[in-house]
Amino acid sequence: MNSLNSGQAQKRQIKRAYRDTDDELLDDVVGSRGGSTAVTAILVDGEKLIVGNVGDSRAILCRNGEAKQITVDHEPLKEKQQVESRGGFVSQMPGNVPRVDGQLAMARAFGDERPKEHITAEPDIFVEAIDANTDSIILASDGLWKVRSPVFLRCFQSLACDVEPRSGHQHQRVDYWLSDAQEASKELIIKGALSRNSRDDISCIVVMFD
Repeated sequence: MNSLNSGQAQKRQIKRAYRDTDDELLDDVVGSRGGSTAVTAILVDGEKLIVGNVGDSRAILCRNGEAKQITVDHEPLKEKQQVESRGGFVSQMPGNVPRVDGQLAMARAFGDERPKEHITAEPDIFVEAIDANTDSIILASDGLWKVRSPVFLRCFQSLACDVEPRSGHQHQRVDYWLSDAQEASKELIIKGALSRNSRDDISCIVVMFD
């Protein structure tokens, strides 16, 4: 029971931290368009990983060489009912993505004062056990995921991914044989996103477990 209560308390604290961050951004932002998605991970006692996210920043966990996306993307169509219950709407123009109130491409985000009444900054929270088979975790923003749809295959002292080809291109295999987390992050940004002309914000953190 104490363990259960502790886990619930940790989730409440994380949600409160997200709310506080959102409030600070809304107080400090200039104009009404500034905002951000986010993904966070907290390692507890080296045994448990608590991951939270808003928007389409993702966490990918590598265990025994297999990849698992921990987080979910908060896309407007997925949360249309919640948006409408707050008085907003979801629309999609031809050739564009669905947007909240015709503006925001995510239903959860920090900031974004104009549609704030119709979106939320409350994170989804996920708990994963960390053991000897856990290799690494990748936390990255959509600047990487928009141009790459990688499946991380081997993550024990290395990163490897099969990259989905663009239309008309051959399947491409990219290997990152790196044991250093900082170098792995740099390679994912440079070879994973910038080399494919990503124009969105790009942030990437790799954490490798011993």
